[in-house]
Amino acid sequence: MSTVKERLDALGLVLPKAAAPVANYVPFIRTGNLVIISGQICFGADGKLAVAHKGKLGAEISPEAGIAAARLCALNVLAQVQAAVGDLDRGVVQCLRLGGFINAVPTFAGLAGIMNGASDLMVEVLGDRGRHARSTVGVAELPLDAAVEVEAMFEVK
Repeated sequence: MSTVKERLDALGLVLPKAAAPVANYVPFIRTGNLVIISGQICFGADGKLAVAHKGKLGAEISPEAGIAAARLCALNVLAQVQAAVGDLDRGVVQCLRLGGFINAVPTFAGLAGIMNGASDLMVEVLGDRGRHARSTVGVAELPLDAAVEVEAMFEVK
């Protein structure tokens, strides 16, 4: 069985540094065997929001860019989980839930496909431990005009 790092390497990905909160909240809460991750937007490895990931799906953001943004959100979620438990291989039992918020025009009907970017990455990186329940909603606006935001809940050791 490969490790999370080996899976990330095979995908050409590196976990970013866990983002610090930008307002009066914490990036995660750990209670018992649960870790709840605050919404993570699609910051890149440089800690910045790329122009390609700012705006609305169905307007200036293509579905492909939206999927890429959702994948970045999932990477940022994993960075927060790692900050909470120290080691994703030994600390994570299961990704229980992802919640996706898609910045979209009211007529954009492809929300689920965009969120698949985050869901697919979670399974690619964690294997069966990445399978999860999920909600996806379209919203009128997200912080910093991000295209996607993802929150999560994990069972941990």
